[in-house]
Amino acid sequence: MKTLPVHLDNPLRKGLIEDRTGDACAVVIFGASGDLTRRKLVPALYNLAVSRFLPSGFAIVGVARREKSDDSFRAEMKEAVSAFSRRQPIDPGVWSDFERGIGYVAGTFESPETYEKLRQHLDRIDAERGTRKSRLFYLAVSPNDFGVIMQRLNAAGLVSPAVTTPGGPFARVIIEKPFGQDLASARALNMAVAETFQEKDVFRIDHYLGKETVQNLLVFRFANSLFEPLWNREHIDHVQITVAEEIGVEGRGKFYEQVGVTRDIVQNHLMQLLCLTAMEPPISLHADAVRDEKVKVLRSLRPMEPHSVQQNVIRGQYARGYVKGEEALGYRDEPNVENDSRVETFVAMRVFVDNWRWGGVPFFVRAGKRLARRVTEIAIQFKQVPHGLFHSPDGGIAPNVLSMRIQPDESIALRFTTKEPGQHTILRNMAMDFHYGAAFGSNTPEAYERLLLDAMRGDATLFTRHDEVEEQWAFVDQVFDAWRKEASIPPPFYPAGSWGPEQADDLIAHSGRRWRKP
Repeated sequence: MKTLPVHLDNPLRKGLIEDRTGDACAVVIFGASGDLTRRKLVPALYNLAVSRFLPSGFAIVGVARREKSDDSFRAEMKEAVSAFSRRQPIDPGVWSDFERGIGYVAGTFESPETYEKLRQHLDRIDAERGTRKSRLFYLAVSPNDFGVIMQRLNAAGLVSPAVTTPGGPFARVIIEKPFGQDLASARALNMAVAETFQEKDVFRIDHYLGKETVQNLLVFRFANSLFEPLWNREHIDHVQITVAEEIGVEGRGKFYEQVGVTRDIVQNHLMQLLCLTAMEPPISLHADAVRDEKVKVLRSLRPMEPHSVQQNVIRGQYARGYVKGEEALGYRDEPNVENDSRVETFVAMRVFVDNWRWGGVPFFVRAGKRLARRVTEIAIQFKQVPHGLFHSPDGGIAPNVLSMRIQPDESIALRFTTKEPGQHTILRNMAMDFHYGAAFGSNTPEAYERLLLDAMRGDATLFTRHDEVEEQWAFVDQVFDAWRKEASIPPPFYPAGSWGPEQADDLIAHSGRRWRKP
């Protein structure tokens, strides 16, 4: 007889309220044959079904160019869920109902016939699945396709007008990054979106905002009285934000030649982490109240004039090296990368938020490919004590550091100084660690689960607003303007498996500080 695994309740989960259910709708995924759909979107929706967060009236409609039947698409999605869902093995009962709501429409994004077939398909599942004429369109496609898809949706009558009745039908759109290539293209895209959708129905997704530790930044700061009084220039020496990856461009050389790490990570993920770290307390948790405060941070960033870019920004490109003992190609040796490419795969910046709270406090931020390890972390280093009464064996007392690990091994740690047991006063630096996996279980929801559910519920708190996107580009464009004037100068190389070029160490060392080795 087969023995079933025993699942023990985690006592720390007792009392947690999980009453969030999405509104009835059909999720229409443009680009349904792509990796994002297979690896993230459909597994996330299945996980929501297992957790009973999906409404009874729910369906998935894949739209892509390849010809295939509903049955073949369902089979592909079952294979994807089997490979990428965090809930294993597949629950037969849940999957049986889940797959009945999966359908497929083949056609090009430019052809009006595609949208007529889509309209007919949606009309049918409204009756069969109870989706109540509500649509959540997910654009898992190239940014070049955003405009034409929205135009065709509008022309086909698939975008309903504003509905003021609570619980009435809706039409919302989720747009993947990159949202533009610069400020001008982001503004043009915002205008194109506004011609079809109201801003309240537009969800520009940044999956970092769906990560549990990122969400917890607001709770950590504004639900605890211990740290918020210290969260300012009087007590904080500097802030470090690191977004490091071990992997290279993973066969995306053509894509990376167009974007580089600044567009791929800094303009969106890293800037969002900076905003959540530096923002003022919002007046409420309403989406616009939170996003208003993030926009204020972006508008407070000290401008990057050409001379200040030279002083405060370092870029680099990975060369051959070793990552975890295995030899790694240099960026220029990757497929579809130019032999003399000047695209940056690493960037480090010293950024200042010129407002009352943060005046004079440097934010050292860095992001890169082929670094020593995969880690995303925010580290708050507090100022040294004003007068040293004690001495440690290594000649100095390390400052207090509060570090928040976003990925992997999500955790919060506080470093402090304590005395060793014994007759002599010997000081040691210790850390108190809180690990999400140990406290709440390792099978925590993934970012796309939270974000898809929020979009179904119409909650835009964890999505970026149009002015937020434009302010991010306005800052980053200043860096690109300075780099264009140095187009003939290649970025310095750094060996794969290191923490970036030496110039990045010099950037922070000039102020008497050094990068953490997370």
